[in-house]
Amino acid sequence: MNNTRRDFIRIVPAAGAGLLIGQAAFAQAMVDEKDPQAASLAYVADNSKVNKTKYPKFTADQICGNCQLYQAKAGAAAGPCALFPGKLVAVKGWCSAYVKKP
Repeated sequence: MNNTRRDFIRIVPAAGAGLLIGQAAFAQAMVDEKDPQAASLAYVADNSKVNKTKYPKFTADQICGNCQLYQAKAGAAAGPCALFPGKLVAVKGWCSAYVKKP
């Protein structure tokens, strides 16, 4: 196989663009608060919107970011949750299944 520099210059940008498009295709969607499972767990993307009358044990420090079910790296704005496979939850979100990390 005899590749020239011109072939290399044509192939590299196309391969780079293909990688970027591939990463975007695998990006996970955020959980929609109206999703039936999210609604059944009272998930909200912003814990300041929790219905405190319905969930009297809720405290302001309860966020997805410090829940045992949250699986993202520290500092991430969103991450996967064991309750919502294939979707992301907001780090400052909350749901009724909240369990504080030890």
